[in-house]
Amino acid sequence: MHAQPTGQTSAIEQILADVHRRTLGRRDGELADYIPELGKVAPDPYGIAIATLGGKLHCIGDVDVPFTIQSISKALTFCMALELLGREDVFARVGVEPSGDAFNAIEFDPVSRRPYNPMVNAGAITVAGMLRDALGGNAFEILLERFSLAAGRALELDEAVYRSEAASGHRNRAIGHLLLSVGALREPVDPVLDLYFRQCAIQVTARDLALIGATIANMGENPVSGTQVFDVDAVRDTLAVMFTCGMYDYSGNWAYDVGVPAKSGVGGGIIGVVNRQLGIGTFSPRLDAKGNSVRGVCGFRMLSDELGLHAFDPTNRGSALVDSFLAR
Repeated sequence: MHAQPTGQTSAIEQILADVHRRTLGRRDGELADYIPELGKVAPDPYGIAIATLGGKLHCIGDVDVPFTIQSISKALTFCMALELLGREDVFARVGVEPSGDAFNAIEFDPVSRRPYNPMVNAGAITVAGMLRDALGGNAFEILLERFSLAAGRALELDEAVYRSEAASGHRNRAIGHLLLSVGALREPVDPVLDLYFRQCAIQVTARDLALIGATIANMGENPVSGTQVFDVDAVRDTLAVMFTCGMYDYSGNWAYDVGVPAKSGVGGGIIGVVNRQLGIGTFSPRLDAKGNSVRGVCGFRMLSDELGLHAFDPTNRGSALVDSFLAR
C-alpha cells in the first residue's frame, strides 16, 4: 500500500511549493564522486515529500526519482540492532555521543575504545557486525524486508552502486579491521563490510523516505499498512541519536536551526521525523562540505520555520496524547 496524495491543494502543499521554488535555484555543492557510481548521477533532481500519521502524502518536485539510501540506512539498522540485542549489548560496542568529526573519520572514543555513535561509518559498520552475528547469512534479506515494510513497498538493491562502493570502499575496510583490533567486530570482517555496502546501496525515493519517517514518527507503525515495523522502545532511542548525531558534524547546528531528528546520506537524501506528527523526505544530490544535501538542508530549515516543527518551538504542540493531558 502507498500513502495517497491529497486531491486538493492544501495549506501544507502551498508551503511545500513555496519552499521548493525558493530553494530550487541553489546550484552549489558537489556530487559524492568518491563513490564512482554516485559521481555519475544527474545533479538537478529535487523533491520534497511529507507523510502524515493519517497516511496522507504531500509532494512537490522529483519525489519518485530513485537514489541510494546510503547513511540514512544507519538509523534503521541501529533501530533493528536495539530490538534484536537490547540496549546493553548494543551500547557495549557503540556509543551515543556526537563525534564532531567527519562521518568517515578513523577515530574512536579514547576511553571506551568504541565508535562514538552509530551514525558515523565506524559505528554503522559495528552495527552491521551485530546484525550479521544475530541474523547470519540472511542478514541483508531480513534488513531489506524491514526497510520495505517501513516504506510500504518492496525496495531493491542498486547493483551498480553496490559494486562501486565495494570496489572503492578502502577506507571503510580500514575502519572494519581497526574495529576488529579493538574488539568491536568479530571475524570474519569481509561479510560485515559486504552487508554494510549493500545496506547503503538500497534504492529509495523521497516519497519512500517520507513514509519511513512517518512510520518512525508513528512509534514504529506504518501509518498506511498498519504494520508494526519497529519496536517502540528502539524507536525512542533511535530518534534521540538521530537528533544529536544524524547530520554528521553539522548535527549541532541542525538541532539549533531545524530542531527535528534527521539523518542524511551522501546519495542526496535527508529523512526527518517530527515525533507523533510527520515524516519528511527530501532528495537533491549536490552535497555541502559536510556531506549533506545543500537544497535538502535549506528546505528543511524553511519547513521547520513555516510549519513550526522545531522540537522547542512553542507552537509545536506535539501529539493528541499530549494535548489530552494538557486539557485535564
